[in-house]
Amino acid sequence: MRPVQYFSDEYLKQCQQMSVKDRVQFLEDFSKLQDRRSPRKSRLISMRIDEVLLDRFKAQAKSYGLPYQTLIKQLMRDYLASL
Repeated sequence: MRPVQYFSDEYLKQCQQMSVKDRVQFLEDFSKLQDRRSPRKSRLISMRIDEVLLDRFKAQAKSYGLPYQTLIKQLMRDYLASL
């Protein structure tokens, strides 16, 4: 059974004043802590992408020696880190 954490009203008020960038950083840091405890879960998604765009992206990923989906995930992480 997992422990439940309770937050004071003062702490919650302080959190509401955090910037979006600070919130994203908090979630990223928390995620890193969680990674040490258990493997990440992945979720299958479906989206439509222009074929030419996808082909060019796959070619670019191949030039880096990466699977294209790995590169997509890394770009998403980099984008969130830049906020």
